[in-house]
Amino acid sequence: MGYVPAIAGEHTMLDHALEVARDAALEAGAAIRGFYQDEYTVRDKGEDNPLTDADLAADKILEHRLRGAFPDFGWLSEETADTPDRLEKSHVWIVDPLDGTREFTLGIPEFVVSVGLVVEGRAVLGVLYNPIKEQLFTGIVGSGAWLNGEPIQVTDHANLHGSTVVCSRTEMKKGWFDEFMDVLKPVPVGSVAYKFGLVAAGKAESTFTPRPRSEWDICGGVAIVEAAGGRCSNRQGQPYRFNRKKPLVDGVAASNGHIHHSILEIMDQ
Repeated sequence: MGYVPAIAGEHTMLDHALEVARDAALEAGAAIRGFYQDEYTVRDKGEDNPLTDADLAADKILEHRLRGAFPDFGWLSEETADTPDRLEKSHVWIVDPLDGTREFTLGIPEFVVSVGLVVEGRAVLGVLYNPIKEQLFTGIVGSGAWLNGEPIQVTDHANLHGSTVVCSRTEMKKGWFDEFMDVLKPVPVGSVAYKFGLVAAGKAESTFTPRPRSEWDICGGVAIVEAAGGRCSNRQGQPYRFNRKKPLVDGVAASNGHIHHSILEIMDQ
């Protein structure tokens, strides 16, 4: 069952929060677009995980806009030093200023600004913005989801057979989907968060991986998929709880709901 605001005032707050998050994501996306396929500094952030000036510029914008509008909310960002005070907050912004940095550096337009709002551990609001394709995915659990202002919902495809899964290029190259090619239609896509947006918009039935991911990779996307009528869980099928001390999740499963059990079985093999 999705998140349901306890009081009418929470509805008003979420509407306002979505407006602020949307505007912040658009501004951050504009900054990223200015760096795209231009000169920028790539800093070492570990294997296959570059950090660019675009990440840092977007992070600065998001923090200024979101924390400025909601100073009492907690904050967790991939590009900001984590502090334990967020663990005491009921409302927490969880953001990835540029999810899909690798694709960004390679000139592949499959990356997004990802913003999620968590209330008491549940993702309730999300914004994903692809600044190159100009796709703005938004959603509030219990209210609906939208792509560029138009309502979206997950597909009603009821069977695993013939379903489209947006998956990791790396995992596809490693052959992880080879044995399911007669059942699934795997489509490689860059950003983890962007995959969630595509599922929410009905452009694929699922995205999944048994590998751990960080909360900021999926928080905004989880809210949007659930707002669009889909289901999200870890690899055991358990709903996500966010704003934990160690912000890692045990696998990713997002679907239209109908095939969720089937993709969990695939991940368990």
